[in-house]
Parts: sequence; C-alpha cells; structure tokens
Amino acid sequence: MRRILEAVRLSWQAGRLFTALFATLTLVAAFVPIVVAWLTKLVLDAITSGAGIEPIVVLGLVLAATGVVAAVIPHIGHFASQETQRRVGLLAQDRLFAATEKFVGMARFEDPVFLNRMQMAVQHGGTTPGVVLSSALSVVAAVITGLGFLGSLLVVSPWMPVLVLSSAVPILGIELWLAGRRASLFWRLSPIGRREFFFRDLLINTQAAKEIRLFGIGAHLRALMSCQRRKANIENRRLDVRQLGAQALTGIGGAVITGGALIWAVLAAADGRISIGDISLLVAAVGGVQTAGLSLIQSIAQSHQQLLLFDHYLAVLNAEPDLPVAARPTAIAPLKGAIVFDDVWFRYSPEHPWVLRGVSLTIPQGRTVGLIGHNGAGKSTLIKLLCRMYDPERGAIRWDGVDLRDIDPAELRARIGAVFQDYMEYDLTAAENIGLGDLTRLGDRGRITAAATATGAHDFITRLPHSYDTLLSRVFFADADDDPDNDPDDDPDDDPNETGDREIGVCLSGGQWQRLALARAYLRDGRDLMILDEPSSGLDAEAEHQIHRTLREHRQGKTNVLISHRLNTVRDADTLIVLANGKVAEQGTHRQLIARDGIYAELFRTQAEGYVEEAPVSFEEALNLFRRQAGL
Repeated sequence: MRRILEAVRLSWQAGRLFTALFATLTLVAAFVPIVVAWLTKLVLDAITSGAGIEPIVVLGLVLAATGVVAAVIPHIGHFASQETQRRVGLLAQDRLFAATEKFVGMARFEDPVFLNRMQMAVQHGGTTPGVVLSSALSVVAAVITGLGFLGSLLVVSPWMPVLVLSSAVPILGIELWLAGRRASLFWRLSPIGRREFFFRDLLINTQAAKEIRLFGIGAHLRALMSCQRRKANIENRRLDVRQLGAQALTGIGGAVITGGALIWAVLAAADGRISIGDISLLVAAVGGVQTAGLSLIQSIAQSHQQLLLFDHYLAVLNAEPDLPVAARPTAIAPLKGAIVFDDVWFRYSPEHPWVLRGVSLTIPQGRTVGLIGHNGAGKSTLIKLLCRMYDPERGAIRWDGVDLRDIDPAELRARIGAVFQDYMEYDLTAAENIGLGDLTRLGDRGRITAAATATGAHDFITRLPHSYDTLLSRVFFADADDDPDNDPDDDPDDDPNETGDREIGVCLSGGQWQRLALARAYLRDGRDLMILDEPSSGLDAEAEHQIHRTLREHRQGKTNVLISHRLNTVRDADTLIVLANGKVAEQGTHRQLIARDGIYAELFRTQAEGYVEEAPVSFEEALNLFRRQAGL
C-alpha cells in the first residue's frame, strides 16, 4: 500500500486535473457494460411480450445514447491517461536525478549494483506511477463491473455467481505468480541488457571506430552483442512458455464454464423458466464477469509487477547519502595556512588493497605542489580525497585546521578549480563547454573568451562554423525546434540533400578538447585551489610550454596542485612529492631530489635520456638538451 500510495501521490502532484478526469472516466466506464446488458434485456423482453412501440423506442434511444457514451469514453480516457503519464514521467525523472545530487561522493557511481538499480529506476520510474494508477483504477472498475454482473446473474440463477466467481481464483494465483517471475526476470536481465548496450554503443562509437576497423574486431564485438541478446531471449522464452501453458489451462476452464452456462440457459428458456431477455443478460453477465475477472487479475498482476520495479525507483529516491554531511557544517574561509594530509589511509572497499598508506603531506597556501609517481601510485586517488569525493578510512585531511568532513562539500568544491585526467567532452556548444566550469559566468561571453584565450583555445574556436556557438558533437545535431517560426511541416527528410535548419556538430582533436577542459578550469581561476591532473598530456611540446607558462602567470601566489608524468612540467613547483606504493617516498625541490638520487632522479634521468641524439653523452649534456627542447 505504501508503494501504491506513493505512485498515486506522484500522479496527483504531476497533474491533478488529468488524474481526476482519468479516474472519473474509468469509473463511469465500469458501469456502462452493466447498463447496456440490462437495457438489452429490457428491449428484448418488451419485444417478445408485445409491450407496444413507445417503450421499445424509448429503451432503444437510451441504449443508443449509452452506446455513444461507451464509444467516446475510452478515447477521452486514453488521452487523459497518456497526458498523466507524460507529466508523471517528467516529474519522476526530475525527482530521480535530483535525488542523485545528494550523493556528494563517487562511491555510488562506481558501484555496479547501484548502477544496475539506477538503470532500472530510470527505465521504469517515470512510467510506473502512471501504470500503477491505471492498474489500480482498472482494479476498482473491474470490481464494480464484476459485482454488477454477479448481481445480474442472481436474477437468472442463484448458483451461477458462485460458479463463475470460483473459476477466477486459480487464475488470480497464476497471474500473480507470473508477475513476480517477470519482475524478478527484469532484475536478472538488467546486467545482460547493459552489456548488450555497451557492445551496441561500441560498434557505432566514433572514438572506437578506428581500432575496430584497424584490428578487424567488428564481427567479434557483434557476436558478443548478439550473445547477450540470446541469453535474454532464452530467459524470456522460458517464462513465456510457462505463461502460455498456465493461461491456456485457465482459458479452457473459463470456456467450459461459459459453454455450460449457455447450454443451461437455452434449456431453461425452452422450459419457460427464464425469458429471452434473461438469456441475453446471462450471456452478457457471464462474459462480463469473466472479462472483469480477467481484467482484475491482469491489473493486479501488472500493478504487482510494476510496484516491484517501482521499488528500485524508491530505493534510489530514499537512499542515504554516500558521504556524511555535518548537520551544522563549519563555514569554510579562504585558504590562509595550508591543506594538510595527516596519516591518511584509503581503499575503495574492504575487498580492495590499500591505495594510500599513511600519507602525510602539506600543501601550503600560495605554493605549487607537484605530485609525481608511477601509474597506480595513488596520485589521482589523493585528488579525489582532496575534493572529498571519498573520505579517508583513517587519518584526516584539514583545510586550515578544519577537517574536510566538517565542511559542506558544496562549499569546499566552490573553492576548487580542476582539470581531471579523464576530463569531460560535453556534446554542447564550445561556449557551454567552457561555461560549465562556473554557471554564474555561463552567459558572460567576455570571461569565456578570456579563459579560452588563456589556454590557446580561442583561435581554433573562432575558426569553427559558428565560433563559440558551434555544437561540438556527432552524437546529435542542433535544429530549430525551439524557434516558434519553424514550420514543423517543412520536413528536411523530404529531400535527402537538404538539412533545413539543422546544424551538424563538429569533432575536435584530443588536444583541442584538452584546451577546452583547461579553459573550463581557468574560468574558476579565482578559486583558492587549482588542481591540474595531467593538464597537457594531449598537447604538443610548444603548446604544453605555453600552457604551463600561462599557468605560472595566472596562478602566481595562489595554491596549485599539479600532477604530471612529464617531469619538465612540474620541476619548477615549490615542492615535489613523490608517491610510491601509496606512500610519500620523497619530497623537496627539484634540485634537492636530484641531489638525493632517488626515485625522482631516476625518473628524470630516464626522461632526459630520451632527448639524447648521439651517444655517448654525459648526463649534464643530456639535461641541457632536454631543457632546450622542452623550452625551459
């Protein structure tokens, strides 16, 4: 009942007028078959009894009017139902994704079980409330119709309602069992569907197209996609066979009861125990009770199945936050002292190994700190903790002495700008791709242009077909849908060479996308902390040099954390911190770490040797050559 009430409440909030209209029409429609059956009986009895033309005409007109009502109600009801479901879908989708915003961290979105539940909620959350409301009303309507016809059967024979009603009990049990099996099957098949979608998306993905064709793996991926579909088909077929067998048996039982009742009615009429009108009423009532019973059973089963699926929607909606947020968070002030990692331990779950093992380090205000280490050393994880995407399992991270767990995550992140290693490529315009870095400046074209200029993106953006308003996407195209003057009848599909007002998106190179990501971060250059995780990995040497020079100019005297495998880009940091196996292995300036001749010196020496053109050559000569080619 809690789930039913929640679904009905959602429908009511989405559209009271259409919900009330749909409910009213559904209930009115429930009485129509009963009225038609009785009017038909009365007309037949009037004809056979010689009652005269006037009562027959009156009854005929009433019967005709009832038929008109019966013909019109379903169409109006269908419109009201569809409009209700559209409104419910919009409201349910908005609430679902609003609920995900309370997950301030990343743990939920890296949990396959939650992602599976989320997919089920997205697929069924928007439609389920409308279906549940429709099913609930159908149940009420079926009960009204069924009771009306059962009462009508009493007029013909007192034992007939008992016989007809008893035949519906096994059908109800079977349909409920099938509904439970169907809902369970949806849950089991959801991961299979996700894998099929992954392979299907991969086969038409622009980024994957080069490797698929070069390696000749299209047929292999297609086979994997088809394999997932076959698995789903096998499970669906197995349940469909069971459903066919069960429903065939109940259908035969219903047909036997109907046939027996009709034979009895014909014999009773022949003996004069009932009238011709009673036969008509009996046929209509038996058929009406069975139809109402079947509708009742199917509506209950459908509602049962949809409510089981609705559980996923409610589970996401009512899920607890993934990170605790202080009831009275400490106000965060501009960074004045330092950010301190104090004996921080972290792993992604108890089943995973430790990623950070007792990390202690300091990021002083106004200084640039470079993080260095091999892949898997924990650099990006450290950044996730600094942005409070996760909390440490042990230890603490403090902002001017205040534990990050005592600060509102939104307030903390408002003071941070970042370019992540796996930066986003939004299928939006160039201006929007930059403006998303600070929504308060989304409409400030001057600031967006300045950010693009600082990262070297302005020149290529202005060469795009619509400059900053160019759509950067091949996933979909922009059109004039929002233009009130656009003629919907002017279909460009009429001419395959015509695109109408459609704007075909533009593809960018990896380096150009990275410049946009940097510009997005530069839009937040006034924040206390700037995090740059491999900010120039996709750029050429000259562009990389320009980016880091601009960074030094713009962020002079501000706090920065820089991660890069290219040591020439971090060597000028105030402090270099080397992570190894989740621990701080070394820290100091470039000169100090070179003099220590440890991990950093070895990494630097290895990269510097790549610039040696002729051997033998001394390390000092290689270092000088490395500096010259890196523009240092």
